[in-house]
Amino acid sequence: MQPVITVGLDGSPESLAAARWAADEADRRKLTLRLLHAWPLLVPEPARVPSEVDQNYWAKRFVHTARAELESSHPGLTIIGSLVADDARKALLQAASDSELIVLGSRGLDSVGSYFLGDVSMPVVARTERPVVLVRTGYGTAQPTQPTPANRVVVALKLHGSSDELLDFAFHTAAVRGVALLAVHGRSVPLHARVPWGVDHAVTEEMTGDAQQELSKALHRWREKYPQVDAAHAIRLETPAKAVVHAGEGAALLVVGRRTHRHDMAPHLGHVTHAAIHHGRCPVAVVPHG
Repeated sequence: MQPVITVGLDGSPESLAAARWAADEADRRKLTLRLLHAWPLLVPEPARVPSEVDQNYWAKRFVHTARAELESSHPGLTIIGSLVADDARKALLQAASDSELIVLGSRGLDSVGSYFLGDVSMPVVARTERPVVLVRTGYGTAQPTQPTPANRVVVALKLHGSSDELLDFAFHTAAVRGVALLAVHGRSVPLHARVPWGVDHAVTEEMTGDAQQELSKALHRWREKYPQVDAAHAIRLETPAKAVVHAGEGAALLVVGRRTHRHDMAPHLGHVTHAAIHHGRCPVAVVPHG
């Protein structure tokens, strides 16, 4: 099977928003879109039964309704539906093996009322080897108060260790969208730089100067690989989590990383990634990298 973008559907507004985002992205990347609904109680498909006795009726309706909307708005997009009689986590992790992206709905810190949120989405984000994009409700709906279209991809960077997969994903996404990219690094002001009237600017200038050089060096190869992307970088003197969330306001996509090689081998999401998932208002991509 050719690589696809897979979106998890459960009939919630969040999963429908995720499906709209996934359709837009599949169109840009010239990929097939797979609408996946998984439920352990699905039964083998009967030959012919009326809808009132079809135990799979609602599962098929979730997929059919989303597919009809997306085919109408994306007439050239290949869309396939997939009903899987399995635990949703297992189904999504299995689907990741031939997916470019997994896309799920998200409510951040709001109350959880969707099967794909919480119990399913967080384990998938923490375990899959493919990027996962989390989308808030409301994406793709026409609203008079909708803000100006987002015009950049924001990527959160540490300055130590490899970030190749993270940067390649962020630059590629900016390239297919034709938007700018901003790489952000947050750095807390140390106690010795704090003075009664504020901060010691000599100390902060030294901090930011060194970090700017490291950040520019980290981006150099990717600027050469993606010359069409207008890439900028910024050092923010606040905690990394706050810096990332603030930089992502109004962005087309906020990209954060998840380390896959850890000594304890347990799935783990760092505090910056947690902050982006729970507090970011734009779609958030979590990219596993070495």
